[in-house]
Amino acid sequence: MDISSAVGMELQDPKMNGGALPADAVGPSQEHEDFLPSDDPVPERKPVQFMDFEGNTSFGMSVFNLSNAIMGSGILGLAYAMSHTGVIFFLALLLCIALLSSYSIHLLLTCAGVVGIRAYEQLGQRAFGPAGKVVVAAVICLHNVGAMSSYLFIIKSELPLVIGSFLPMSPEGDWYLKGNFLIIIVSVIIILPLALMKHLGYLGYTSGLSLTCMLFFLVSVIYKKFQIGCAIGRNETAVTSEDSPDVPKQGFNTSCEAHMFTVDSQMSYTIPIMAFAFVCHPEVLPIYTELCRPTQRRMQAVANVSIGAMFFMYALTATFGYLTFYSSVEAELLHMYSQRDLLILCVRLAVLVAVTLTVPVVLFPIRRALQQLLFPSKAFSWLRHVAIALILLVLVNVLVICVPTIRDIFGVIGSTSAPSLIFILPSIFYLRIVPSDTEPLFSWPKIQALCFGILGVLFMAISLGFMFTNWATGHNHMSGH
Repeated sequence: MDISSAVGMELQDPKMNGGALPADAVGPSQEHEDFLPSDDPVPERKPVQFMDFEGNTSFGMSVFNLSNAIMGSGILGLAYAMSHTGVIFFLALLLCIALLSSYSIHLLLTCAGVVGIRAYEQLGQRAFGPAGKVVVAAVICLHNVGAMSSYLFIIKSELPLVIGSFLPMSPEGDWYLKGNFLIIIVSVIIILPLALMKHLGYLGYTSGLSLTCMLFFLVSVIYKKFQIGCAIGRNETAVTSEDSPDVPKQGFNTSCEAHMFTVDSQMSYTIPIMAFAFVCHPEVLPIYTELCRPTQRRMQAVANVSIGAMFFMYALTATFGYLTFYSSVEAELLHMYSQRDLLILCVRLAVLVAVTLTVPVVLFPIRRALQQLLFPSKAFSWLRHVAIALILLVLVNVLVICVPTIRDIFGVIGSTSAPSLIFILPSIFYLRIVPSDTEPLFSWPKIQALCFGILGVLFMAISLGFMFTNWATGHNHMSGH
């Protein structure tokens, strides 16, 4: 969930940045009941469209936008997840989560087709009233704060390596090689000015850059696997033993044998990382509204193609990353490579640019949600606009400075907001919104939705339980960070 979210959110609510609503626009309390224009409009009344404009985005561009919304920092942690499940088990789990994500989008599109809701938060309001809107907005805010934190953590861990690669000597004590100082500087100089813009729609152009950077990252991971091979030496990877810097860490074993199936104490982070990597649900409805000739089947096809493409991209990244470093792989894959490698330096620069430009875009929907919840009837105020951005950036910076590893961010967000957005909320919406005369309570589709929601609750409870157990017992070791 990335670049396209703010663009979609801006289209959903023309008032969010102080702009005036068109005279014929419908507010949340007057939401149109049909997702598509009715074939038999009420006489003497102009049919209200799903949006204030007709969608003109092609099928291919919609696939591109949704793929970019799916693609995020979670891709950097997938090789680590595979190292704690094995190749076959990981790919099976990844396929299951991809299929479940597609099914949850089907539930969302069905609900949208019934009541014509155009935003995830408004589905919550339709299902449970104002309290439902608050809960959904809070979950989206939590997830976006986690996404912002993961991006800033990448800056914290990778920017010192990039700066150090340009220096003949790398004195570790200098402030410009300390990640905690660098994320503050980047936040103040680059992220904050962009976040203070009244409209961030132009940053949608960075979606292409972001996806291109991740494709470049994938190609580089595959290439480095064949370049490094089985032997992991000091000239090929920056990972060394903490006790003896001259001795490199070994692979999974002396023969570099990959495990096909394994379970260990760190598996509690595996499924949350995979779930975090597939969250795109708050952006589905905005993309749906902009789709040319929007129908549920056509949008479901967009979702299926996007999820399928990301599944293969994730599978390749995880497999080749794991087969390069085996059990020594870290939760942030780029941190495994040498800072003196020119190709990896280019990858780091590309990823740093992409994530830096993404942070203000991810901040935008959080500010919108907070303004709708706390100041729903207030006119635009620069003071409030700036204050919310400052508070959010300070909060996220403190979080990133205090959290020791990106794995903890992936784990917590992947165990809480991700199952809520993928499993629990879509199933609840389907049960509450789809009328009983269309689908009786004990019909097979509603039984499926109920089981889907229960699966999400179990997934959340088990993941959090194992994670808290790991923290309590001290089984929290991970090399590198």
